[in-house]
Amino acid sequence: KTLRPLQNDGRVSYAELGPVVGLPAPAARARVQRLIDTGVVRVVGVTDPIALGLPTMAMLGVRADGDIRAAADAIAACEGVIYVVLTAGAFDLFVEVVCHTPAQLLDLINDGIKAVPGVNHVETFTYFGIHTHRFVWDVP
Repeated sequence: KTLRPLQNDGRVSYAELGPVVGLPAPAARARVQRLIDTGVVRVVGVTDPIALGLPTMAMLGVRADGDIRAAADAIAACEGVIYVVLTAGAFDLFVEVVCHTPAQLLDLINDGIKAVPGVNHVETFTYFGIHTHRFVWDVP
């Protein structure tokens, strides 16, 4: 009951949140703090890559030999990498990247991702635009 209002507005005041979840403001604050302390909720500012001057975006499918976690850690350290997912199937990792230009994307792939020990294949899926970006979904 507390998560939905926070998904809609992470900056909602406890005075506003309390009545929505049926608690006084101090109890609502305590509940939110418990959610934060347990790692269920993280309060962050969401940015728009295009508004920040990063219009070149792509998902990379990466195949690697050896320790996939080590490869994921090394790739995550590359500038421009915003998301790394360990996966199963045709790729070992999905890597989301944002860059200023296509040339910067090429440099990131060629000089950064492909240079990581164990990486043997990178397939690039360039974004034409972000169609849906959800921060609200059903929660238990």
